[in-house]
Amino acid sequence: MAILITIDYQGEQASRFAQEMVDQGIVDRIRAQEGNLVYDYYLPWDKQDVVRLVDVWVDQAAIDHHHASAMMEEIISLREKYQLTMTVNRYQINQDQVPDSDQAFIKD
Repeated sequence: MAILITIDYQGEQASRFAQEMVDQGIVDRIRAQEGNLVYDYYLPWDKQDVVRLVDVWVDQAAIDHHHASAMMEEIISLREKYQLTMTVNRYQINQDQVPDSDQAFIKD
């Protein structure tokens, strides 16, 4: 079962943080890590000072490996540089089980 994590980075410079993560190649390096399935930033429509990260990993071991990497120091440093706070949510997902009752609402 995969693990989905959302992180809302909050602060006046949240979008600059996300842009620097991309510009420095950190996002590409995270996406290349074994076990990472999704790593994408989004801008919530109704929250001007928030950037939302949607991050999906195959399992806890992959997350632990990511957290132990030197990359985490870079991420923390950037988060501090832009004075961001965080709200974190975590979910377990099973990508293979979409109920038949939901299929009518999905357009391929």
